[in-house]
Amino acid sequence: MSITYLEAIREAQAKALADDPRVYIYGQDVGEFGGAFKATKNLSKEFPGRVLDAPISEDAIVGSAIGAAIEGMRPIVEMQFADFSSVGFNQIVNHAATLYWRTEVPCPITVRLPSGGNLGSGPFHSQCMEALYAHYPGLIVMTPATVEDAYSMLLEAVAIDDPVVFCEHKYLYYHLKADALPTDALPAGKARIARPGRDATIVTYSAMLHEALAAAEELALDAYQIEVVDLRTVKPIDTDTILASVARTGRLLAVGEAFPWGGVTAEVIARVVTEGFELLDAPPQRLNARDTPIPYHPNLWAAHRPTAPAIVNALRNLLRM
Repeated sequence: MSITYLEAIREAQAKALADDPRVYIYGQDVGEFGGAFKATKNLSKEFPGRVLDAPISEDAIVGSAIGAAIEGMRPIVEMQFADFSSVGFNQIVNHAATLYWRTEVPCPITVRLPSGGNLGSGPFHSQCMEALYAHYPGLIVMTPATVEDAYSMLLEAVAIDDPVVFCEHKYLYYHLKADALPTDALPAGKARIARPGRDATIVTYSAMLHEALAAAEELALDAYQIEVVDLRTVKPIDTDTILASVARTGRLLAVGEAFPWGGVTAEVIARVVTEGFELLDAPPQRLNARDTPIPYHPNLWAAHRPTAPAIVNALRNLLRM
């Protein structure tokens, strides 16, 4: 028996609904249809009246969830695609993120963002929005890269009193499987050493974790030992684990699927240069998607995002410095 990344998200929502009557799910087509990717399949039958279809209005969806949270509920909001969350951006960053700091009233909403690219998805259905939301104080931004984290971190997101932006990667929905759901987990905000090493550190998150691990595996054939750090949560970010890894290896490559301007990889490098410059044996490097809208054609898309071969090339350059 195995369980996919998508099924883990569904199971986490089912458990959250079963454990807490204040939890409900709201979003477009999440009811009888089961969601655009079937992350809520059959949940409306199992929990009548608590998995609710919304009109096509991301702004209104998030706004109503904030109101419900103020009244004591713990809503899970599904955006069909992370790209469309920009329509609800004002509600997320100006209202949800600031509510506690303005009023001391908590805002326990979870906004699920199906994120990242897939073959043929193009510029409107492929974006990674985590850097935008991580920019704003008051939001927690989770980026699970494993089946186990997809399950345990979503449950933690629902339980946290702060608003959480949960960036689940669409490419992992069906490509990633585990033998079973976890019984325990690292807390949000704690990074994980996904692969130990001594020659260079890759800091990454979400689907790029698997490209990084594949790159590290290839370089192992040349006797290089690459350490891979999975951030898991990009806001807050686990600077201590990053610095400890760079202290072991002396070299840093930050890898993300998002656009290159600013963002999580820039933040990682800024923190290492500021707080651990003496640990570096070479200038830190980063690898992101190209600075263009995301192309439809599969071949162009494959060239647009970081891949294991591109990471290998970047690492070989870093190791020569």
